[in-house]
Amino acid sequence: MDLMFSLSWIDALALTGAMAVLAAVPSTSVMAVVARAASSGFGHGAAMALGVVAGDIVFIAIALVGLAVLIEWLGPVFVVIRIAAAVYLVVLAVQLWRSASRAASRSELARGGTALGSFSSGLMITLADQKAVFFYLGFLPAFVSLEQVTTPDAVALMVIALVAVGGVKLIYVAVADRVSQRLSGGGTGLIQRLAAVVLVLAAVVVVVRG
Repeated sequence: MDLMFSLSWIDALALTGAMAVLAAVPSTSVMAVVARAASSGFGHGAAMALGVVAGDIVFIAIALVGLAVLIEWLGPVFVVIRIAAAVYLVVLAVQLWRSASRAASRSELARGGTALGSFSSGLMITLADQKAVFFYLGFLPAFVSLEQVTTPDAVALMVIALVAVGGVKLIYVAVADRVSQRLSGGGTGLIQRLAAVVLVLAAVVVVVRG
């Protein structure tokens, strides 16, 4: 196994910065993790953010091994994933809206879901956008030659995605969680309704962007 890196430290730092900036841009995943964290707490928001990153890592792996052509062949599969992601987000939105009506607390909402469910929804949100693999095919060559990528390079790229994308999403999660805590009490129902609306909007984006 080749243990040499073709990715330089400078390129690695530049790639980390670029991915962090792109991850900070408001998007469907940002909307979803913010709504999840605000309504159910940091743990669920972090789990969803990890799922988003996992989806990015899957697409990076596909781009690196040159299997992007499979994306076109698997088109119907991604349609199913897109629909499933949208449905799950709508289900979460309905649960939040109903909980707001009966004044359920964030701790009750957190107990009502699972970290795996939050992770899975984040993963589906990313995988629902199969065009992302083509983005990576065009984006990564600016920092590393895909024809010369070694196994250590591939691992490094995935770690960079975890740190850059995951770190930014966690900042969003932490801020949303903190704001929600400060507005807890009389504002809990309003937060839950706003989160429900955001999740529905995210579901619409997931469906129409395909």
